Amino acid sequence: MTDQHEHIYTLTELNLDIRSAIETNLPSEYWVSAEISECHPNRNGHCYLELIDKDRQGRTSARQRAIIWSNTYNLLHPYFEQVTGERLAAGIKVLVLVSITYHELYGMSLIIHDINPTYTIGEAARRRAEILAQLEEDGIINDNKELPLPLIPQRIAIISSETAAGYGDFINQLQNNNYGYVFYPVLFAATMQGERTETSVIEALNRINTHIEHFDCVVIIRGGGSTSELASFDSYPLACNIAQFPIPIIVGIGHERDETVLDYVAAVRVKTPTAAAEWLIERMRLADMALQASRQQIVDIVSNRLLRENNRLQQLTAHVPFMVAQRIHNANATLQNHAHVIGRSISEKINSEHNRLSLLSHLLPERATMLLRQEQQQLNNLAQTIALLSPDATLARGYSLVTHNNKVVRTIDSLPTDTTVEIHIADGTAQAQITATSKKQNNE
Repeated sequence: MTDQHEHIYTLTELNLDIRSAIETNLPSEYWVSAEISECHPNRNGHCYLELIDKDRQGRTSARQRAIIWSNTYNLLHPYFEQVTGERLAAGIKVLVLVSITYHELYGMSLIIHDINPTYTIGEAARRRAEILAQLEEDGIINDNKELPLPLIPQRIAIISSETAAGYGDFINQLQNNNYGYVFYPVLFAATMQGERTETSVIEALNRINTHIEHFDCVVIIRGGGSTSELASFDSYPLACNIAQFPIPIIVGIGHERDETVLDYVAAVRVKTPTAAAEWLIERMRLADMALQASRQQIVDIVSNRLLRENNRLQQLTAHVPFMVAQRIHNANATLQNHAHVIGRSISEKINSEHNRLSLLSHLLPERATMLLRQEQQQLNNLAQTIALLSPDATLARGYSLVTHNNKVVRTIDSLPTDTTVEIHIADGTAQAQITATSKKQNNE
């Protein structure tokens, strides 16, 4: 039971005492660092915020309402946006000058009087530097950048919001390129803004990985936005997935001034979705130019070879008539020499035998008849021998005379394969093609 002499406070009285204690005992202003979890400007020009703090595990460890009255908000938010390039919004960390107010009906609130934009810029840079340092320590920061880039990047997996203007610009740029190159883009839709960005993009990467053999590269694109909207891409888990992805990833997020951790781990970094499309088109153009150069080089080599062979053929053709005539002349001269030698031998033999007969007829009259018979027989034999020794008789016995380019063939070495030769036979001449030769071995 409550002692009847104890003072009983109404709730209003208690809250008034708390208000008095705060206003009396606490400093009038504090510089407080916190993350904005909610931000709601209203029609009266005031801005109502919810500030939170997180522990190392990312769990919310403190939460407090805050207000920026309209006269202050009209000054602070243009200044903050001008310096940082972004609007006050959920997801960014801020350093604000606050005073504590306690209202017996609405409870405690923080009244924001000033904001330090350089803190927000520095906090984003610090967080990005920490992620990059961890990736460096893990040894994976350059893994995707070291993958070989596709020579002909036609099969493209795209991670983007299906309704995003940046995605439409990207597809339009690819399909209407000035060179008529054909691309095969496949969209893996993902949330590209807000708390689900990190998880959604990783899920899209996993879906692509199950069909990895069908793609040459991955393109992650998103149009511009505030720093807070792009903060989801400063993510260690997302950067790990991209750094270790098995095919090259092209990142085109934001505008020229925007920068995220993904820019440092992807194989190719461009500034906008349109620039990503332009990179792919230029890559195709370079491959096309290399192909055209190789094709022209082959044409030049073949043309030069044909020209050299044609010149060589013309030179050979010009020498053929002279070579044929020379070979025929040499063969005729050889045959005439043989005929002359044989004819002279015959004449000398006949004269010798006539002289011998005359001598014997004077010395041996009684044997004239017998000797004449014997000598007649020898003459007959000699005539047969002479007939057998003549070129025509030799050819008539089945022998032949082989000539090549009008020269008598005397050795097998003068007959290379595919040579055309003339074969002189008793009743005419024939041409033959040499298909193979075999040289007689000397047996010593």
